[in-house]
Amino acid sequence: MKRIDWLANPARFQRLSRRVRPVAAWLTVGLLAAGLYLGLFQSPADYQQSETVRIMYVHVPAAWMGLFCYVSMAVAAGVGLIWRHPVADLAAKATAPIGASFTFLALVTGSLWGKPMWGTYWVWDARLTSMLVLLFFYLGYIALVNAFDDPARGTKMSSILALVGVINVPIVKFSVEWWYTLHQSASVVKAGGPSIHPSMLWPLLLMAFAYTTYYIWILLLRIDGEIAATKIRAARMRQVHG
Repeated sequence: MKRIDWLANPARFQRLSRRVRPVAAWLTVGLLAAGLYLGLFQSPADYQQSETVRIMYVHVPAAWMGLFCYVSMAVAAGVGLIWRHPVADLAAKATAPIGASFTFLALVTGSLWGKPMWGTYWVWDARLTSMLVLLFFYLGYIALVNAFDDPARGTKMSSILALVGVINVPIVKFSVEWWYTLHQSASVVKAGGPSIHPSMLWPLLLMAFAYTTYYIWILLLRIDGEIAATKIRAARMRQVHG
């Protein structure tokens, strides 16, 4: 809790952010370049899926990040709701568009991958449907946090929605095990270790790390922007009230 309280000071948070952002940016560029090169040019084609398997290196990490960002958003929203942590509220608000973008990317690339494999861009199976519901939770949060003239009320209502939506995260994760679905079961995070060949696993992991550092980089930029906007609104309110 001491570390959380320490970061509640916006100026202190911004000083930390300025140190972390360049590191996250360079890591993103390097990891993304390495992951795309290995995934698109060095990894082998799949014996069943042929070259279309390369969509996996964009699609799978995007799906992982859609879930990761939602959990991060919900945790930040919970911290802000319970402990009135101002930076946590801003972190939840800043995470929502990033997570929504990852989820949308996962849905689009999944559809492109599904066409040659399943013969259709979309089927209403458990994994696809629950992932679409996740996107709706993101969009609902974004709409709700900006729906009220009183920012505090919008933050409170959207935080409650974020916490309610957490129930969908395990549904997305375990849908391939609980119900019949066209998606294959987990091949990376599973008991007994990954079943995917290292030549495919390493590009996948590099892309996942690249997406994670990208999230950190953009999150810090967006939080800094939110802090600056808050200061501007406060200054204008002081001017209005003399």
